Amino acid sequence: MTERAGVDHRGFAEFAPGDGGVVPVSVTVRRATKLDIPGILDVNNQAGRPANTAESLGLTITDPGRLVVVATIRDGHAAGLAGWAKTHYWDHPDGAAPAGHYLGGVMVLPEDRRRGVATALTDARLDWIWKRSATAWYVVNADNLSSIALHRRWGFSEVARSTRFHTTNFTGGVGLLMRADRPQAGR
Repeated sequence: MTERAGVDHRGFAEFAPGDGGVVPVSVTVRRATKLDIPGILDVNNQAGRPANTAESLGLTITDPGRLVVVATIRDGHAAGLAGWAKTHYWDHPDGAAPAGHYLGGVMVLPEDRRRGVATALTDARLDWIWKRSATAWYVVNADNLSSIALHRRWGFSEVARSTRFHTTNFTGGVGLLMRADRPQAGR
């Protein structure tokens, strides 16, 4: 895989504390449909992370126990997907990783990073999870500093470290199991 500006050799967004100096945009997030699959695959390819297939996305989108959302932005450019994200539900524990609702990956076009897209996608997924559970989980490579910094705003903190949580393997690295509790009403 060739490196792209703003993306490291693993496809992680380069870490830049703060907002990175990019002007935020108006982001619209909605539940994905099967019609979004070509756009989702395009976002993956442009972001350097072509891991999903149309078939796997179709199954995920239609699974009532999961949420897949897409984001579009309005900033004067042609309409199109700026990013997408999903959730997972595990009905059983796996080592240190408990059963529960997990945030899945967030994928944002490199040119739209640090403009509020990942924040909007994560807000939507957490709203959905917190209607179902008092706790949200996510796993992340310990080297993915951009993701770790992003998730701090929702109170995610490290619970465990491992080379594997559920079906996510951290080849050549260590993964973190992160937890956040649903905010109390009125806070």
